[in-house]
Amino acid sequence: MNIEIKETKDVLPTDILSIYSANLWSSANKPDQLYRALLHSHSFITAWDHDKLVGLGNALSDGHLVVYYPHLIVHPYYQRRGVGKMIMDRLQQKYKGLHQQILVADGKSIEFYKKFGFKMAGDTKSMWIYDGDDH
Repeated sequence: MNIEIKETKDVLPTDILSIYSANLWSSANKPDQLYRALLHSHSFITAWDHDKLVGLGNALSDGHLVVYYPHLIVHPYYQRRGVGKMIMDRLQQKYKGLHQQILVADGKSIEFYKKFGFKMAGDTKSMWIYDGDDH
């Protein structure tokens, strides 16, 4: 497996939708909004196995103080092969030194993100208004 990490917006909506659908993420039900959201992110990192999109991650940031990582997703066939780590490494490299890096993690992803230095944020609790049913 030869995975290449890119920061590119040259991605087809169908390629993105394939990964979200394979992972049963509810944002797959809003393909147009999902595509526009990812392409308008401050950063959009993609993982490719030759010409096949196999994973992606994005960041929302002011570019100076705070970054939020809303999505990191890898096609199930490529999970547990280091693809998510490569994407997260690239994102953290780009935002190294910012005062605050934030994400929301649940389930098995909590242990994954701890490997990158993330920890529970004191007594804070995540809050949201969510139009999905996959959490």
